[in-house]
Amino acid sequence: MSDEQVNLSIKKWAEADRPREKLLQKGKASLSDSELIAILLGSGSKNESAVELSKRILSSTLNNLNELGKLSVNQLCKFKGVGPAKAVAIVAALELGRRRRLEEALEQKKITSSRSVYEIMLPVIGELPHEEFWIIYLNNSNKVIEKFQISKGGITGTLVDVRITLRKALELGAVSIILIHNHPSGNLKASEADKQLTKKLKTAAESLDIKVLDHIIVTEKSYLSFADEGML
Repeated sequence: MSDEQVNLSIKKWAEADRPREKLLQKGKASLSDSELIAILLGSGSKNESAVELSKRILSSTLNNLNELGKLSVNQLCKFKGVGPAKAVAIVAALELGRRRRLEEALEQKKITSSRSVYEIMLPVIGELPHEEFWIIYLNNSNKVIEKFQISKGGITGTLVDVRITLRKALELGAVSIILIHNHPSGNLKASEADKQLTKKLKTAAESLDIKVLDHIIVTEKSYLSFADEGML
């Protein structure tokens, strides 16, 4: 008999292991991460409750929800007591959380600092295993007209077409742009190639009366702003 067939009903859990009831009685903020995940799982296995199973899954990512969000369905299914249906529920819930965070960031349409750019782009490229290069196009009030992916590359780099970048700016009527790309390695040091590309784009943009306001390198935990560091 498989673990999925001997799952414990929530009605048989100890009172302390009934996160659904706890949420109804005390509100969602009262639940721990493991209790919230237990609700997604719905049941545990013969030897452990859903809460215990959730704690075991979380401990594998050092209790980091961002790391948990990177696990695939197949990786989650390697935990005893987790089948495809449970794994899909976890992946779907964490993806909804990521999209909610992205929508909240996009509500801030006006760029006021390098931090505001980071908050917009972190949900988009912060956790990717490969590099992507994006441009944020702005009007004369520093409000976002559009964010656009210019290129997608490998683990260590991407290629950026200056002509496509500036043609898009002219089509949108943008007066300034911000360059953004991620470093999957977590290294915030700008490479020589990063610096040369920034210089090339800035020079080309100036000839069209378009300003390059910043170039921001994004990692999962932090960012580097060329403008803030006096590198533009």
